[in-house]
Parts: sequence; structure tokens; C-alpha cells
Amino acid sequence: MGRIRILPDHVANQIAAGEVVDRPASVVKELLENSLDAGATRIRVEVEAGGRKLIRITDDGHGMNRDDALLAFERHGTSKLRTADDLLSIATLGFRGEALPSIASVARVLLETATVEDPAGTRLEIAGGKILRVEDAAVPVGTSICIQDLFFNTPARRKFLRAESTELSHVTALVTHYALVHPEKHFELFSATHTLLMAPPVARPAERIYQIFGAETLGQLLPVAAESALERAGLPEPPPWKRNPDEPKRDPGFLRISGFYSKPELQKLNRNSIYIFINKRLIRDRLLLHAISEAYRNIIPPTSFPVVLLFLEMPPEEVDVNVHPAKTEVRFRQQNLIHDFVRDSLRAALVKSRPTAGFLAALDNTVLASPTLMPPPISHLPGQPDDALAQPSELDSEGIYPADSAFQLVPPAPSPGMGNLPFLPHESPGRFDPQQQNWQAAAAALFSPMAEALIPAQGEDNVTQSQTQMSDTSQLTTSVEVHREQSNLNSLSTLRPLGQLRDSFILAVNDEGLWIIDQHVAHERVLFEKILASRDVESVQRQRLLMPLLVDLQPWQMAVFANIADELDRNGFEAEPFGPRTLAVKAAPVGLEGRELERMLTEVIEQAGGEAEVTGRQEDMSTLRRRIAASIACHSAIKVNTPLESQKMDWLLKELSKTEHPTSCPHGRPIALRYSWKEIQRAFQRI
Repeated sequence: MGRIRILPDHVANQIAAGEVVDRPASVVKELLENSLDAGATRIRVEVEAGGRKLIRITDDGHGMNRDDALLAFERHGTSKLRTADDLLSIATLGFRGEALPSIASVARVLLETATVEDPAGTRLEIAGGKILRVEDAAVPVGTSICIQDLFFNTPARRKFLRAESTELSHVTALVTHYALVHPEKHFELFSATHTLLMAPPVARPAERIYQIFGAETLGQLLPVAAESALERAGLPEPPPWKRNPDEPKRDPGFLRISGFYSKPELQKLNRNSIYIFINKRLIRDRLLLHAISEAYRNIIPPTSFPVVLLFLEMPPEEVDVNVHPAKTEVRFRQQNLIHDFVRDSLRAALVKSRPTAGFLAALDNTVLASPTLMPPPISHLPGQPDDALAQPSELDSEGIYPADSAFQLVPPAPSPGMGNLPFLPHESPGRFDPQQQNWQAAAAALFSPMAEALIPAQGEDNVTQSQTQMSDTSQLTTSVEVHREQSNLNSLSTLRPLGQLRDSFILAVNDEGLWIIDQHVAHERVLFEKILASRDVESVQRQRLLMPLLVDLQPWQMAVFANIADELDRNGFEAEPFGPRTLAVKAAPVGLEGRELERMLTEVIEQAGGEAEVTGRQEDMSTLRRRIAASIACHSAIKVNTPLESQKMDWLLKELSKTEHPTSCPHGRPIALRYSWKEIQRAFQRI
């Protein structure tokens, strides 16, 4: 008897389920994407026991007839592909036809669906991949699918699920992300006893961010938008002699980027607060994560990460989403183009905005960056023991983001019939009493004033509430955005120095308030940009040493020096090996000498070697160039505990105002903190 055999269908489906479904959030993702592909404008998600016991998703999409409902649970049954060529241009979120049969093989499924054309809807019941019942039903147009007892027939898989609170965190984060990318749609998320998300449609993404996360989070983010024609980057129109005259002129297509990014003062300890969408698909891509990190290079510390919400649009044929069963990884046709476009767009927005860091924001970010003071997941509901809060990893196997990140849900505006206040916001000092019936009073005690303005008065009808809420949201987000645009560093040139604080910080004033400037990092930023500009035109000033400076290095450091020697030479160094483990430095950039020169050279070599060891490849020239410039600037800049005359302080402030990015030094430390005039008045109870 032969050894090769064909697996039964139910076994093959369970294997596929292991690739597509590994936790309740995976089920929610697949079903939610199906609802969006079906043109739904209103989506309701309900979960119990973190999704183990029940997941129900109801939408008002176009629905299915009886035949389609049955075919949808056959392997590779799909309405979104016809030929293999369709794989080259996928414009839908789902397309494989694996999700429904995989889910049905490990759960009990009840599907109710109806279309406008058919006189009756369809009710379909499946358990463990076997159809139990099919019948006509009077159901509204759209689809409702109920998943019960997930992994009931695969107990080994069920044991790998995390605590209910953790699974609920992943589900909530997923629904929140899709609500962000579809502000024009209505999203609802309910647990067994709480309303976790209520997001009516709004006109702009900024309003959705305010609606879900509140004014404080929106105030810490800045908008970005850019566009680039693809034909400029490798997809030109073919020459006339190669083009078929009968074919229409090809649309070159565009790359578009929009979204929000955080001010440099807001820094996180991991990448959990970076959200990326490609053509409204939630993804986790190393290429784009690297591009975002490069955009913030020399603006925030290398061990910190920003908060970014990024939406990319491009022709479907430019991105291959068929590289992972969960569809969270993609491959770009023009990787270098996409990487540079994202990096340059974000960096240009950062340079243009020049955001100001305030005293209170700087103190708040000390808390945000502390690993011991991270807020609990939103699933920490009243009555749950603390040990139930199993923290999700930075990125689970499916690429679903956890909820314990910079974006924290604030309570939505309740609507009639919602009952008590849904849950307690993270920032609240106490716990919400679930027995309290007056949610209006509870909201007044827990919500910020701006969030409280979103609560409708009792007795209003649904239409009036929705219109009022959208109007209030629009006005409040506009107010936040106007304030955000006015808060930048464009007024540095008007500063008047008052003196120094302990010979290390410059005190200055202008019409906006009181400023404290770190003299060392301010001079460091000035020198950094001057060094880069001089390097670009090959005009770096160098000074020859009276006697060569001998620097002892390890053998591996000598090898690294050989790789970066040309770039060091272009930055003003003249050095050559002087024996097997010694380097002789004969010239150096102006401002470096003695011990500082030796420390700077050793630092650059060690950093370049460490980068190669971690990534397994050499640094690109642009990164190496900026690293060398940052190190030269740091070791040449004015030191702390250095008295400065008034003219010197005034010169430094004027030079700082001319830099492209005076927010932070090349190593990410803040340069200037502003105590605004309004904050001063408020502190003295003048307003």
C-alpha cells in the first residue's frame, strides 16, 4: 500500500483554519472584511467571553441568495476572483475563499442573509464543517453571521487562547482600526455587558480620531498628505513606436499618502502605535516601518518610536496582498519607491510643521514612556481580577495590533437604549460603578469637558442626535486643529534672551510666552544641519593637526573603519592605519580636537559596526552620513555649564530659527520648551 494519501476535506479545512484562524480576532477580521467588501455602511460586532463563546457580525450589505450562501462555505468559493489575472490586481479585502469554510470547520455557525431581489432570505446552520439545516427565513437585507463555541472540536487549539481580557483587547483594537480607515461608515462593538465602541459616520478622519480617542490624542497628532505620480518612478508611458495605437493612453496611477503623525515630544517604547493601511487594508510591513523610523531619524531617540496613523493609496497592481494567509503582509512592485516616498513625505511634514514642545506635554511624555506606568488594556473591566490582564505581545502571529498603545479609547456618546456608561477611560482616577443608573452624571464626572460635549441630551431622536454629534465633533476637531497649527517653532527668530539658568539653559521670551532652550542641543542641531549642507557640496572645512593623533582600535573596529573611510574623508577626516591596531588621524573637521576627536571617531566606528551586526548588512550612505554628522555636531557643540554672553545667546537663537527642524537635536532630545502665555495666565488664575 502506498504512503501518499489525500486528506479528507474536514481535515484539510482544519489545517487551513490553523493558517487563517488562530484567535477570535482572526475570525472578526475575516468577517468584518467580508462585510466591508459587501458594501455595508453599518456594521455591528458582538462578542462574549472574548470571542470564545460568541462572535456575531451584522451588516446592511448587499447580502447573498440561497445558492451563494451555500457556495460561500465551499473551499475557495469566492465572488471576487474569476481568473488568475485577477490576482495581479486585487481591490477587495478578502479574495481567497478560505475564511468561511475554515471558520465553519472549527465552530458552530449560523448564517442569516437576504438580498433586495429575492422574496425570502436564507438561514444556514453549520457545525464542525457539516451543514445541519438550510431554510428560508424572513430576515432584513444584509448578512448576519454568528460564530459560537470557537474551536469546540479542536480542544488543543482552544488551550492556546489567552485570557478573555486579552482576546477582547485584540478584537477591540481590530474593530477600532477599521473604524479609523472607514470614517464614513457606522461601527458598533459590544461585549456581553458593555459597549466598547460606538462610532457613527463622520466627514473626516480627524473627526473619527476625536470621536474614538478624544481631544487629547488628536491634539498630539499632526496631519500629513502627499501625492506622487508613479510614472516618475519607473512606470513611464511607452514610446510611441512601442505603443499600440488602438490602446488608450495608460493612466500612470498615483501614490497617495494621508494620515497623522505624532509630534517628536510623543515617544513610545515599541512600534505598537504605528498603524498602516494600504488601500484601506490593515497591514504590518517591515519596509514601511523602516521608512517611518528613517523619517524620524535624528528627530527622536533611536530607541523610541512615534505614533503614526498612515493611509496609503496606490493602484492594486502595484501591491501583492497574496503573500500571507492572514493578508497582513504585502509585497510592493516598487519597494524602493514606496519606502522613499513614505520617508520623504513624513520628514517633509515634520520639517514644515516644526511643532513646539510644552512643559506639561514634556512631563506627560515622561509618564507615557515609562514601562511601569503604561495604561491597562481597555478590556480591564470592573470586577475583573488584575491577574486576568495578560498583556498581548507587541505583534501576534497574525499581525493584529494590541490595544495597549498610544491610542486609547474614550467612552462613546451613548444613544437611547444603550443603558449604563459602557466602560471606564484609562485616565480616570476611580472605577465606574456598573450599578449606577444615571450615566449622564457619571459621564460628567469621568469625561473631559470636550468629550462631555459629545453626549446628547436624553429624549432626542436618533437623527437629531447623530446630526448634533457630527456637528459638535466637527467644530471641536476644527478648534483642536487650529490650535495645533498655531503651536510651532516659527517664532524662534523673535526670541529675546534674558540670561542663563546654571550656565546650561537659555531663558528667553516673546509674545507667545517663556522659553527654555538647552544650549548644547540647540547648537548641536545648528552644527548638524550645517555639516550636512557642507557635505552635500563637498566643502567641509578641516584643520590639520600639528601631530597625528594615534587611536588604538580593536581588529573588528579596524575592519569597520576600512568600510567607512571614504565617507569619513568626505566629512573632513584624514586618517590612515598606523600598524595593525592603530589609526593615525592627521586632519579633522573644524571644532574637533584632542579627547573629543578620539571619542567621536570611536563612537562612529562602534555604531556602524553595531548596526551591521544587528541588521546583517552595511548601513546605506545616507544613514551613515547623518550618523557621522550627528556625532561631529555633538562633540563640537557648546557644552553645558558654559557661561555665554548675551550676544552669543542671541546668535545661537537666530541660527536655531534658521534650521529646518529646531524641535530636537540629532539624537532626539528636545531643544526648546515653551510655557505659553495662556498656561501662565491659567497658573495664576487669570483665566
